[in-house]
Amino acid sequence: MVGGERAGRPARGRARPAAGALREGSRMDSLLYARAQMGMSLAFHMIFAAAGVALPLIMVVADALWQRTGDRDYLEFSKRMAKGTAILFAVGAVSGTVLSFELGLLWPSFMGTFGEVIGLPFSLEGFAFFTEAIFLGIYLYGRDKLPPRLHLLSGALVALSGAMSAFFVILVNACMNDPVGFTMVDGRPADIDPIAAMFSPPWKHQTLHGILSCYQATAFVMTGIHALVLLRHPGSTLFRKAFAVTLVLAGVTALAQPFVGHYAAQEVGARQPAKLAAMEAHFETSARAPLLVGGLPDVERGEVDHAIEIPAGLSVLLHGDPDAVVPGLDSVPRDAWPPVTATHLAFQVMVAAGSAMALLAVVGAVLAWRRRGIPDQRAFLWAAVLASPLGIVAMEAGWFVTELGRQPWIVRGAMRTRDAVTPFPHLAAPFWMFTALYIFLGVVVVYLLVRQLRAAPLGVTGAPGGARAVGGGAADAS
Repeated sequence: MVGGERAGRPARGRARPAAGALREGSRMDSLLYARAQMGMSLAFHMIFAAAGVALPLIMVVADALWQRTGDRDYLEFSKRMAKGTAILFAVGAVSGTVLSFELGLLWPSFMGTFGEVIGLPFSLEGFAFFTEAIFLGIYLYGRDKLPPRLHLLSGALVALSGAMSAFFVILVNACMNDPVGFTMVDGRPADIDPIAAMFSPPWKHQTLHGILSCYQATAFVMTGIHALVLLRHPGSTLFRKAFAVTLVLAGVTALAQPFVGHYAAQEVGARQPAKLAAMEAHFETSARAPLLVGGLPDVERGEVDHAIEIPAGLSVLLHGDPDAVVPGLDSVPRDAWPPVTATHLAFQVMVAAGSAMALLAVVGAVLAWRRRGIPDQRAFLWAAVLASPLGIVAMEAGWFVTELGRQPWIVRGAMRTRDAVTPFPHLAAPFWMFTALYIFLGVVVVYLLVRQLRAAPLGVTGAPGGARAVGGGAADAS
């Protein structure tokens, strides 16, 4: 007995939590776990999806060089890339299947409402996936059984199918960012034009930027691995040629990406001003808008601390005119702001990583031109090793910008993220279960890829009929 009240009853003056407040709190917990699980799944799957796009291209280039030159180092490199492609394709299929279930289970209102709008590119992505699987099987088991050119063609179709699979998935995301091809009637899409919805306004820059990042991220990882082996075994003919192949792809993509990114930023500024304002932490609509390098946004004060300002830089980049007006976050209702700090920091990380890779590409090109050959100086090899994760960092950060910058919408202007989440209240258990699954898959993949690296010879010599491996593999470098 406390204060004259019966035990078990709340004391007078203490308000019971309203049922509506409890339901709202539970819904917010579900939203938090659903977003965390989806973000983790996408971040994990994206690495394998990028490898599934880029590794087949490297595999085919190596195979084509083997057929053109008869150099068995290229044949061995192609075989190693084929095995790596198979491993990453299998894991990507698992993580991709998990994502397809998560879309329906975690976001049932989204899929139930907009399934007809985004169904076509998802269906085409499934077709591209199965095409990739079929031709990968032909490539893996058809070597020495098919005519060389037909075998090479099957590998080229693997590379093309992987790129098309990414293309169709990115089309879905583009539609979510800037939806067209339907009208909303009583909360549901009507008058649906699937083709118009599939090719929504951002499709060009998003597909180009996204697919290029897959090649860039994978090429930098592979270049770093080959550079690491060359640091330990400078005379390895196999890894020297592999380094040259992947370095070219890494350099070309690193130099192309800033131009593609500039084009993408201009398109985002024109069509999605709130996202652009969050990316740049641009709070107030103004002419001669400065470009910020770094900085930590203070949303309450509407200022950015510790940033380097380039006067009128943002106006020039977006419009080519220093006096151009750039809309700020003040042009958007406060409840429609993206998470400014997270979006801005992710954007800065992406730009910094991309700039570092472009700089390395320029240095590599200058060294190659001066030597008239592969830039294999130890300092440059160490730089390639240190830069190897930057492609993945930039790719992940870029997708954080894409997704965070669209918030609070799951389909911009049509459905908010909180309205799309499942009402099921117990999402902590699947979150931790899938976290454990991804950790297990990650460990398995690393183990299998390290085994492949250790088994690779340092070079292959001899005539086509009697070639032999040289060296004890790359085990010493791993």
